[in-house]
Amino acid sequence: MNITINQVLQAYIDPLTASEYAALERSLLAEGCRDALVLWNDVLIDGHNRYAICRQHGIDFKTIQNTSFTSLDDVMLWMIDNHLARRSVSDFQRGVLALRKKEIVAARSPAPVSAQDAPDGENAPKPPMSTREEVAKAARLSSNQISQIEKIQKAASPELVQAVRSGTISINAAATVASLPPEEQVAAVAGGKKLLRQAAKEIREQRAATRTPREPKVHVSQDTPETGNEPWAENAAQAPSETERLRGEIASLKQKVAQLQAENVELNQRIATLIDAS
Repeated sequence: MNITINQVLQAYIDPLTASEYAALERSLLAEGCRDALVLWNDVLIDGHNRYAICRQHGIDFKTIQNTSFTSLDDVMLWMIDNHLARRSVSDFQRGVLALRKKEIVAARSPAPVSAQDAPDGENAPKPPMSTREEVAKAARLSSNQISQIEKIQKAASPELVQAVRSGTISINAAATVASLPPEEQVAAVAGGKKLLRQAAKEIREQRAATRTPREPKVHVSQDTPETGNEPWAENAAQAPSETERLRGEIASLKQKVAQLQAENVELNQRIATLIDAS
């Protein structure tokens, strides 16, 4: 039987850990391959690990055809939904799969219709999976977690992505560490779980220290007559011009940039020290 492995489809499957692969191998050797492999024509779409083990040990297996697909996109969506329903899939991988589903659905959906072109001036319905909330619901995650996974996909080094895939670092911490330059991400991953957590903690502390506090709002009672002698009126009269205010903001931002650069140098030194000590 000629069975084809599609690399794009196989990439949807997180590789098993060594212990998980060994357990599956023992089960197949003891009980045989009870579940049939699923094919689309000659393309394997479910059962990649079982197929590899069966071929290695000469274990017999059965196949079934799924003839409901008309395109490779149909197969991809079926595989994504199939994996999203499994408990063994990690939160990070569910988020990645849901975002991939969003891309496929968006590519298959017709171009959006503007309110002017829609009948009766009504807004055309939005395509499915078009919002972060819908993606989060499909992945059984929060919208914030989906946002963090998007940051990881855009900015994380391959080493950091592998760390979050393996559970060495949480999604939240990985999204924070992904803000570092790639070489610093690699150094943090090389330092192990403890250094990754420390790096994420220090980045959060830096952000909190440089966050501008909100100014309290001035409340004026409607029952108090305005005489022009109130303290708030005097403050308003002495308020700086728009140009002076902008200049002050620019000076403040320059000071913050200098502070962040200094703290970044200190963070790099700490990371290097932790790596040497590990």
